[in-house]
Amino acid sequence: MNTPVIGEGAIQVRVPLPDDSANFPPSSTAVFYNPEMELNRDITVAAISGFIARTGVEPASISYADVMSASGIRGIRMAKEVGLKCHLNDWNQDAYELMRENIKLNGLEESCTPSNQNANTLMHQEQFDIVDLDPFGSPAPFLDAAARSARRLLCITATDTAPLCGAHLKSGIRKYAAVPLNTEYHREMGARILLGATARELARRDKGMNVLLTHVTRHYVRVYLEIIRGVSRADSTMEKLGFIAHCFHCGFRSWEYGLTPESTPKPRSASLSVCPNCGKSLKFAGPLWLGTIQEQDFCSMVLDELKHRKSGKCKDAVKIIEFCKDEIDIPTYYDQHWLCKQNKISAGPIDELVEVLTSAGFNASRTHFAGTGFKTDADLDNINKLLHQLDVQRKNHR
Repeated sequence: MNTPVIGEGAIQVRVPLPDDSANFPPSSTAVFYNPEMELNRDITVAAISGFIARTGVEPASISYADVMSASGIRGIRMAKEVGLKCHLNDWNQDAYELMRENIKLNGLEESCTPSNQNANTLMHQEQFDIVDLDPFGSPAPFLDAAARSARRLLCITATDTAPLCGAHLKSGIRKYAAVPLNTEYHREMGARILLGATARELARRDKGMNVLLTHVTRHYVRVYLEIIRGVSRADSTMEKLGFIAHCFHCGFRSWEYGLTPESTPKPRSASLSVCPNCGKSLKFAGPLWLGTIQEQDFCSMVLDELKHRKSGKCKDAVKIIEFCKDEIDIPTYYDQHWLCKQNKISAGPIDELVEVLTSAGFNASRTHFAGTGFKTDADLDNINKLLHQLDVQRKNHR
């Protein structure tokens, strides 16, 4: 195995690379390493540092577990750049040996503890203030153990976006015990399905959660969840689960809190199966998370950390978190290009549409989920009317 030393953040690590490292699939190496996830790791460093600063607790007294460490790069960055007491684990023997070497390479033997065991076994045996669950694929088999182990913060990455977003419907149902729909806002659908499944696992442990940050970037979903212990907080977390009703014909959507879709949609239709906008059949997604997915104050702290640290992917990371911070707090987004195609009109600049919506008295914002996406509390009729008005204005100015 070729293991050159690379630099990332404030550390140096050996990473596994094939002899011909151009465009190699990360899964082809003996120890998993993905250079494309540097952005994810940069945001993680900033997010966890911001979280600890908010608690006012000394970083050295905070225990952090990267339960699927591979080369150890994420956990070693946490120890070096944030000052945490880190546990690095992987059940692959080659990964275990490599992370031990990388810990020594950075002189972190006193702050990093390596282990070589099954991730679920570790999380069922021990509790940590912060648990970072970053598997290659679905986190679903590890959510129960992670919910048990995490005391303060749970960070999860999911790369199985096809099941989460509804593209592989039956797989999504099996893994997350929920129905995902492959809508034009499928990226947010995937995030909310993951959050809903995690909320249910935490509730089984009498824990609730505050969702601090959610972002869907490239091929993965990443969430940061503050853990709040207690039956009442578990109950209040469960109250934020619900269903989304969606019409694939016209794009209408509605949502209702609760574990059964008893009154969705309302108030314009007495039927649970008929779209109040066009009369076509509705489909239902859920149960999923309908609560807040971004905490603005926390996003501001992450931005401060990113700008202070100026990490390798800082520019891209800042752009993502700024979008997250400015998103209005409402489930689902619309895709301008999809709506314009439905209305048989041309799409203009997305910022122009957001400005027109806000000028008309609605709340509206762009979204990090899609470059052509926007969030608004305007109903579909008003959105379509404003799109047509913009189309007429553009034609008149030609």
